[in-house]
Amino acid sequence: MPLSRVLSDPLLQAICDVSGIPKEGSVPSRTVVEGVLALSERFTRGGNGTPSAYLEDTQLRAAYLQYYFPVNLAKVQTLLDEVGRDLISTDRDRETFRVLDIGSGPGTGVMAVVDWFSRRQPSSLHCVAVDRSKTALALCEQLWQGLVPRLSGINARLVTEPVDLERVQGMRVLPLTWQDQPFDLIIMANCLSELFVRDAAATERRVGLVKQLLDLLDRCGTFILVEPASRFAARALHFVRDRVLKEGRWTVYSPCLHEQPCPALVKEQDWCHEERPWQPPTIVNLVDREVGFIKDALKFSYLILRKDGKTLVPREPGLYRIVSELRVMKGEKRAWLCHEGGRPEVGRLDRERSAANAAVDDWHRGAIVRIDEIVRGRRRGREATVGRIPSSASVDMVRSI
Repeated sequence: MPLSRVLSDPLLQAICDVSGIPKEGSVPSRTVVEGVLALSERFTRGGNGTPSAYLEDTQLRAAYLQYYFPVNLAKVQTLLDEVGRDLISTDRDRETFRVLDIGSGPGTGVMAVVDWFSRRQPSSLHCVAVDRSKTALALCEQLWQGLVPRLSGINARLVTEPVDLERVQGMRVLPLTWQDQPFDLIIMANCLSELFVRDAAATERRVGLVKQLLDLLDRCGTFILVEPASRFAARALHFVRDRVLKEGRWTVYSPCLHEQPCPALVKEQDWCHEERPWQPPTIVNLVDREVGFIKDALKFSYLILRKDGKTLVPREPGLYRIVSELRVMKGEKRAWLCHEGGRPEVGRLDRERSAANAAVDDWHRGAIVRIDEIVRGRRRGREATVGRIPSSASVDMVRSI
């Protein structure tokens, strides 16, 4: 398993300064605890993605910054780690790396990016944060001013744009000044499923917006979409994925290993989400202790698109992504897998364990594995619903999360 995601000290200190915590590790106030509980109810009630102006409320704003904001930052940085070296193409013909954060809130995307880059190489960044809330954008500027001076080896500029993506049509969604140069990275974090929720053509409008944004992406650029791990938000993302990929102009960098229709949409009850390890900062642990939550893992759904055909791992037959936990059952281990042929459930009986297929023991959600043989027997005249890995099969861990 990879090392857990850890937020940097400068980033945590900037959050503490703006949210009103005297220092990282201070016990959260009663109003913050109550605010976290109230936000949890808002975020989970009905799961319909309806947006709310919680950042306009002083109590809820502090609760969000101290608890949910660090979690969302860590999710974005986890995906930046995943793209890694492919994020900056050697084919780029300009020095400044341009970032667009759509539905930025208090700057989830741009704050995650500038901190991430500062820990890797000297960089020149031009970041644009877009949100309908002027309060959110003011918070973004405060957090930026609290973070960037604490970072070394980076030249970064921030521009904020108040834009309501639901109230504009066509390319006028996006200021014409953005057309001057393409963006190297576009981020939509916890935004897509909140858009057009009362519109009967919600999927079509989301698809239209994503296509417009992809047109602003550099030929070697990256588009990261992050959504909650809920069934509603994840399936909304899956529907957009399928519609966008129909044109054949873009490829999935990750998590998918193909551009075929999403197998999670075949059954109404299915959806795909991730669970990644992280080390919660003290401010999150202290809130957890007060409210009884456990934020010991980052849970989200996501999609990373590219124009240049690059993918997380090379496309090849026999590759599968693990899309469930490894279930240890009596006499066997099972997991749900995903590849271009569908979403099969596959298991290995304990008596079939061998040196060649021992990697099954290390399967976990999000891992990419290679399997050269899956056997499906017949039961009552029908093909068995569970595929079996025999002792003769070779199983390799291609990429852990």
